[in-house]
Amino acid sequence: MKLSSGLELAYCTNVHRGETWAETFAALEKHTLPVRRRVAPGRSYAIGLRLGQRAAAELAQPATLVAFQHWLAAHDCTVFTINGFPYGSFHGTRVKEQVYAPDWSTPERVAYTMQLFELLVQLTPPGASASVSTVPASFKAFVAAEPARKKAIFENLTDCGRRIAALAEKSGRDLHLGLEPEPCCLIETTAETVDFFAEWRAGDRAVEGEGLLRHVGVNYDCCHLAIEFESAAAALDRIVGAGLRLSKLHLSSALRVKPDAAGRAALAAFVEPTYLHQVVAGDPRTGAVRRRFTDLPDALADAEPSRPDDEWRVHFHVPLHAAPGAPFSDTRDHLAEALDWLAAHPGACTHLEMETYTWEVLPPALRLPIEEQLVREYEWTLAALAARGLA
Repeated sequence: MKLSSGLELAYCTNVHRGETWAETFAALEKHTLPVRRRVAPGRSYAIGLRLGQRAAAELAQPATLVAFQHWLAAHDCTVFTINGFPYGSFHGTRVKEQVYAPDWSTPERVAYTMQLFELLVQLTPPGASASVSTVPASFKAFVAAEPARKKAIFENLTDCGRRIAALAEKSGRDLHLGLEPEPCCLIETTAETVDFFAEWRAGDRAVEGEGLLRHVGVNYDCCHLAIEFESAAAALDRIVGAGLRLSKLHLSSALRVKPDAAGRAALAAFVEPTYLHQVVAGDPRTGAVRRRFTDLPDALADAEPSRPDDEWRVHFHVPLHAAPGAPFSDTRDHLAEALDWLAAHPGACTHLEMETYTWEVLPPALRLPIEEQLVREYEWTLAALAARGLA
């Protein structure tokens, strides 16, 4: 929804199953419209759409696209952003590290991303700002096994940036792509993100000369950067200070726990076979990172003793509206700091998206009926924004 501060807010529909367009659209009718009626009665409502490659190709068919345009108009709904991170299946099957494939070294990732932007041009009015979020270039292990990928990644980002710029010029819309830093990926910290963009700029004059950084920037996921023990204010300052565009803010929260016997035992409920749940161990007082684990079972199997001040932060998105309960806490403090920063830097980023996609794999004690969870997340988020004069 469009807020009084000019911000756009939506929840990401990647929380729902849907790999075909028919499945995606059915979820919009079954879940999104009831949520819309409860949180935005009588006003226009924004949808943060998740489209995998198959659903995007099916929606791009002229008759299907026209039908969706009519549906949006009939329900006074808009689409300002698309989650283009997962290319293929995202629910009900093993995703793990394959969520990053195909990565930005491949032509498939470029073609898919451009199809999403072409759809956004058809779904947004002239002059609108429209964004796509995407993978953090690649998974670190992919590039370690095949170093030549990095050169291809930079070449493909230049190619895609040029195409986005041309489409923006032709359509009269502000189109921007956001690479999303994530633990254990090619860009995971804000320092690595800045270095990655600096390396791209240094190796390709087109990045600066053709203004590609207006169209290729960063999608800041609060869960991911909190896991890295970063200060939100310092991290966001670092990104914009490097001249990078903040394309979108993902409003999300992670698990945190002391890795003692009680903490490790409780974490067993969060081990599940679908998603990768990276773990970063560090000192919450100093922000110093000590160890990283690619997945939660790896951390739980590790025999090295923890230090007394260690805390584990786990890449498991937990609902925004409620604490997960002892022995856990969460990283909503990082999210709150990011919102404080946004209030102090008006216009720095206008796209906000709530993204708790883990509903299906949450332990039963944390799992409300999906529509109730989404409504409560809206209530929490709108209250947090209003407290800062942003809603």
